[in-house]
Amino acid sequence: MQGETIEIGETTAGRCGKQARSNPIIGRSSAMARVFERMQRVAPTDSTILITGETGTGKGMVAKQLHALSGRSSQRFMAINCGAIPANLLESELFGHARGAFTGASTTKIGKFEAANGGTVFLDEIGDMSPDLQVKLLRVLEERSFEPVGSNRLVAVDVRIIAATHRDLEAAVKAGRFREDLYYRLHVIPIRLPALRERASDVPLIADHFLRQYSAKLGFEVTGFAMEAMTVLKRYTWPGNVRELSNLVERLVVLTGNGLIGVDDLPSKMRTATAVNPPPRVELTEGGVNLQAAVTAFEKKLICQSLEKTNWVKTRAADLLKIKRTTLVEKIKRYDLQKTG
Repeated sequence: MQGETIEIGETTAGRCGKQARSNPIIGRSSAMARVFERMQRVAPTDSTILITGETGTGKGMVAKQLHALSGRSSQRFMAINCGAIPANLLESELFGHARGAFTGASTTKIGKFEAANGGTVFLDEIGDMSPDLQVKLLRVLEERSFEPVGSNRLVAVDVRIIAATHRDLEAAVKAGRFREDLYYRLHVIPIRLPALRERASDVPLIADHFLRQYSAKLGFEVTGFAMEAMTVLKRYTWPGNVRELSNLVERLVVLTGNGLIGVDDLPSKMRTATAVNPPPRVELTEGGVNLQAAVTAFEKKLICQSLEKTNWVKTRAADLLKIKRTTLVEKIKRYDLQKTG
């Protein structure tokens, strides 16, 4: 798929026999090609999926596309953010409650699981779920049934579970904040979404998509990006990922109004940003160069950068370097690298 512009949700949706109607997920980088390949392979199944990635990478969009491309697409897609609802209310949101189950429960209410019977339940930010509720979710995954809050009525459900998180669940398991058995129940099919800085070649495609979208929606005639402006966008590190790019393009469309977006229209923090991972300048002098020492220094520098970008999450750092985690750990020990701060 590398080299081909992919838009899951428009162009490629028909490959799984379903036409998704939500916004497309755009990319032609090798990192996104791997994501698209896995999505196409697992969408028609009922396997539980765990989507990981930084905030703003599009985990919710991927979940919606997986549902739209599945055999459950005619049924409901119910999404709930486990980190946005207080723990004492989340159980009722998920499983419902009986009348009088707690103060304020004046009527019986069905939860997301029961409402989505036959469809898909998307548990966003699953890493923020309380330990008590993790136990109850584990039961649903194992038995496909539950009891609403304050009720002894057993409700059987047939739902597909898609979960997502920006947290490192393996680290949370080791720290005792997330149940190991639940983690393995969720981690059947993992899909990791790359950060936007890991696929800088996709920035022009995504930026142009948002530009056309917002120009049409808001009634402006912005025609594109000047070459210098696009160069700046490609080298920016995008801590807010695709969501940050979307918000920026909307602002630029409104403030520019028409014509090309120039480099001076961009925020100053972007104009002054340095290139991501610039290649080191190496000169071969008359006296020659120690090739092994130069290669070692370059390798050490790249390892340090990968660890800093991932806050020393070794699995993610190894993914950035396209090496095994065990290989990375060996190199960290060899160079005696230690986290600072």
